[in-house]
Amino acid sequence: MTMPLTLAQLLEVRAELAPHHEAFVDGDTRLSFAEANARAASFAAYLAAEGIGRGDRVLLLAKNSEFLATALYAVSRLGAISVVGNWRLPPAELEYVARDSGSTGLLYDSAFAETAAAVTQAVPELRVRVVGIAGEGENGGRSHQVGHDDPHYRNALATGAALPAPAIVGEDGDDAIIMYTSGTTGRPKGAVLTNANMFWSGQGMLSTISWETAHRFLLVAPMFHIGGLAPLTCNVLRGTTTVFMRDFDPVQVWQTIAAERITTMMTVPLMLGAMIQVARATEVDASSLVAVTCGGAMVSRELVEAFSAFAAPVQVVYGITEFAGGLTFWTEAMGRENLDSQGKPVFGSTVAVVDVETGEPLPRGEAGELLVSGPQRFDRYWQNEEATEAALTADGWYRTGDVAYLDERGFVHLVDRVKDIIISGGENIYPAELETVLAAHSAVADVVVVGEPDERWGEVPVAHVVLHADAAAGEGGAGEGAAGEGGAGEGGAAESAAAAAAEALAAELAEHCAGQLARYKLPKRIEFIEIVPRNTLGKVLRRELRRAA
Repeated sequence: MTMPLTLAQLLEVRAELAPHHEAFVDGDTRLSFAEANARAASFAAYLAAEGIGRGDRVLLLAKNSEFLATALYAVSRLGAISVVGNWRLPPAELEYVARDSGSTGLLYDSAFAETAAAVTQAVPELRVRVVGIAGEGENGGRSHQVGHDDPHYRNALATGAALPAPAIVGEDGDDAIIMYTSGTTGRPKGAVLTNANMFWSGQGMLSTISWETAHRFLLVAPMFHIGGLAPLTCNVLRGTTTVFMRDFDPVQVWQTIAAERITTMMTVPLMLGAMIQVARATEVDASSLVAVTCGGAMVSRELVEAFSAFAAPVQVVYGITEFAGGLTFWTEAMGRENLDSQGKPVFGSTVAVVDVETGEPLPRGEAGELLVSGPQRFDRYWQNEEATEAALTADGWYRTGDVAYLDERGFVHLVDRVKDIIISGGENIYPAELETVLAAHSAVADVVVVGEPDERWGEVPVAHVVLHADAAAGEGGAGEGAAGEGGAGEGGAAESAAAAAAEALAAELAEHCAGQLARYKLPKRIEFIEIVPRNTLGKVLRRELRRAA
């Protein structure tokens, strides 16, 4: 058999090796690997009858579920390409994804019927609209409605059509997945991940951290994010049970951990923090947990130590869509003294640090742009040669856009994003460093530092801080000159008191930083805000804060 295997072939091989082992758990639906593979084959037969074939793109719009997994493997079985859609996006943005990818099919969860209707109306090229009820639609095409819980989906699985054998990998490696980046600086780009990328990503992670057949993985990180999609591949490769959860709710997560004897899961810092809060307020059962992975943003030492103290070890992952999953891992076996790093590169990958301006290699300990290479590296951006060339070096390394350095033992230390560097008076200031210090203050719930133009220094750092609910800072305002215009009477007095409280807290935070950072790195001003603006993938929209400034 040609190597590497396609996604569909991975499931088929696992079904041969462990047919009766539990594969997918979705509410009351429980499928063995043999049942999951048979369901994907039936669904593929239905899609083939509808006209989906090798190389076609199919937009998937569904929350984590057996339906989404079955659709993914059915599409792969035909040699078609899954475009994993972000269901948090409004119809207009999904229309762009459908058009840009040239999708000819749309498979969606019934919860997104209105969104799907808007997208299909705007993009008539989606000739296979969804799976389910056949009927006459525009231009004589078919119009369907379906969801994972819809009887028409079940009917599609029982069509009785000849079941197609999984398509094999072609000489070019065959495109498997298109995942659209968040587009923080412009239109989203479709990162094309081949079957080889997904295969080697899974192998790299399985060879780096403990991931066992006996584990039970709670898949709650959304699968439109690589942090949610890559673990599914790992689970099939290893034969690990996947328990799907559509939405993150910390109370429900703890209930599911206890009921399903969950051993592992993928989280982001906000999730892990919410789980800690619930555990502190109520009794939870963490006895089945073996380890919890956390990534997607900087993971603080305090968060890791707090969760590990009462539940299970935390594994810190640094992942990238364009690397098909995890790039580095830190585990407890690597030593708590290295917890401030991102750990070491996954098995089979290589990293390098180069000068941001010249591209020349830098010695250990010196910060520059982090480059990565390996069979996990994405193939290209879909129909975007210019963006692809900008993202890759002449010899094929992927430019992460992250500032980092390697220490003498090979641990990767992230410093910041290249484009977020603040240059003040000729000195480089990395916002993440200042954010880490501010985040350690007990009053701070969230913080983002951005550069603001300054006549003297060129740029100065400004901190935008979200306070914990019990932190007293009045109505919020600038940490510098926040006295406001409190007028006469009770209202004016209250406003003056709030402004004074905000100014006092800003001064306290500034003093907190002064004891830990060089003077030129200190925030010029501290602004209190209600929420940090983020996109649907949780990435900070720094441009919104710069615009507000």
